[in-house]
Amino acid sequence: MDSIRTVAALARLEQIDAGWLRTGLDDAFALVAGRFKRREVRLRARACLHGLLSGLERKNGWTLAEYSGDRTPDGVQRLFSTARWDVDGVRDDVRDYVLTHLGDARGVLTGDDTGFQKRGAGSAGVQRQYTGTAGKITNCQIGVFLAYAGPRGRALIDRERYLPASWLNDPGRCAVAKAPEPARFATKPQLLQAMIERAVAAGVTFAWVSADEAHGGNGPLRRFMESRRIGYVLAVSCDHQITTGLGKVRADRVAAWLPAGAWQRMSCGDGSKGRRWYDWALVATTSPAHRLLIRRSACNPAELAFFLSYSPSPAPLAELVAVSGSR
Repeated sequence: MDSIRTVAALARLEQIDAGWLRTGLDDAFALVAGRFKRREVRLRARACLHGLLSGLERKNGWTLAEYSGDRTPDGVQRLFSTARWDVDGVRDDVRDYVLTHLGDARGVLTGDDTGFQKRGAGSAGVQRQYTGTAGKITNCQIGVFLAYAGPRGRALIDRERYLPASWLNDPGRCAVAKAPEPARFATKPQLLQAMIERAVAAGVTFAWVSADEAHGGNGPLRRFMESRRIGYVLAVSCDHQITTGLGKVRADRVAAWLPAGAWQRMSCGDGSKGRRWYDWALVATTSPAHRLLIRRSACNPAELAFFLSYSPSPAPLAELVAVSGSR
């Protein structure tokens, strides 16, 4: 289902901006049709995609089946549970399609995890765990996603399911839920790293990686990108330690020391209510490649956010601000 959701996100771009992408939904689906070997599965996937992009108020097995003219949701459920099709192949086709239309040397790979709340215990990876989607600990599945953002638009290009250690320690449960059994447990930052590695191997054109605090605070992920000379602007916590000429200092302490003239008001891009304006400050560290980017609310100066940036070559403040806003 992850790939169907990804194809749906891609197809939605067609409806939004027909000026640069003029093919219809069926033409776009034709690019992945070969990944569905059986005609019945192929037609079912196309019908579900139409339903996912329709104006249906609720989109579940029953409503998608009714939209397609079926009397029961059995066919839809088979597509998402037992039908055989090349899930990773669809992912690669979607990625290539996105890069054909959105690829740019200034592109940003954006990583984030999303929770899907569930009521039962049978869905692969489900358990009580924290998800930012709900803002609390709840019964849910979690997926880690990678999006591509460029000057001409953005779309999802990859995904990984997060399997908690409790699931990996129960092979029988994994088998019943048809969950893939990786060789070892992978944290969310490790899943993001795997997707970045896939993007690099596939020749994806990009200049930066951005991600939230859960990934920005992960040292191994940062060191991996630095070893590949991949620039990043990653959110970090207020107590993240940076090394300055005065030694190691918390990020929020650095912000408190800054004079009024250190801040510049800039927009980090468009939001749902127009341009997003903040005050920004850029602080050097003892490493010429690393800097601390601080964002301050224009309405509430006490509201701060912190980003650690790494750039193999010098990057201006405006560029770092734009990357931080790509999420």
